[in-house]
Amino acid sequence: MRARQLEVFRMVMRCGTLTSAAEALNVSQPALSQILLHTEDELGFKLFLRIKGRLIPTPEAEELYPEVDRLFSDLEGLRQRAGDLRQSKSGVVRLAASAPPSLALVPEALRHFRAAHADIRILSFVVPAEVIVAMLDRGQAGLGIAMTDQSFPLIDTEIIGHTRIVCVLPSAHPLASREAIGPADLRGETLISYRAESLPGQLLRAALGREGVSIQPEMEIDVSIIALAFVQQGLGIAIVDGLLPWHSFPGLVTRPFRPNVALPLCLLTSSRRPLSRNHELLRAHLRNACKSLGLEQHEP
Repeated sequence: MRARQLEVFRMVMRCGTLTSAAEALNVSQPALSQILLHTEDELGFKLFLRIKGRLIPTPEAEELYPEVDRLFSDLEGLRQRAGDLRQSKSGVVRLAASAPPSLALVPEALRHFRAAHADIRILSFVVPAEVIVAMLDRGQAGLGIAMTDQSFPLIDTEIIGHTRIVCVLPSAHPLASREAIGPADLRGETLISYRAESLPGQLLRAALGREGVSIQPEMEIDVSIIALAFVQQGLGIAIVDGLLPWHSFPGLVTRPFRPNVALPLCLLTSSRRPLSRNHELLRAHLRNACKSLGLEQHEP
């Protein structure tokens, strides 16, 4: 039985007459009768007996009706779900992001996304860039965002903004009075910064190399958030990305680092998995968040 046949059979069972069922379905009585007869021909048995102007369900119809009613309800639910997806009123988005964007860019994007699409469920993962790539490839995430423009197989990379390297130091530190801090200012200080093989570490050392200087961190980290507790405990000065909301952490200040070092903010997507409508919407909000935070202006 096709969907229209299910609908007609169900309505006739509920109304008891062809006239009432035709009115409820907004079709002519002859057309409805023809559908019913065709359904009976396909099934190979009668569904109704016509007695004194009324349709009396056969035992076979009575047995079929509960199952048809359930299937029709499921069909209506499917139609409703499809409509909700078309209007972005339901569904799930899966976003995998590295730690710095997760604490700054992602909250700004999700604030606006949730305001416009409150019924969409959000699954947010905070993982390293390598894990983001694996999740995108496996379909475990639809969008990724990380501070890397490295090329990965089967992954499309879009640079949506940049953030600067800054110095993070205690507010009472003598260098906090400086407008900007350079390598010469850091002599004798314990430095906290990225591992040399990481992308931020490579970009930092390349920029310093062009100036003919170098620095050697005494404490190496993978992600900038690790530097938070280190600086708060007075272990040293951090040279890390300025994307994190460092101003919100008590006792810390940031100062621009010279020379300028820009880190890319990139949207990552699978080149072999199309984005859903909801993921397209979230991607647009992530781009807009970069604009509202002024990150798209931080070009190298």
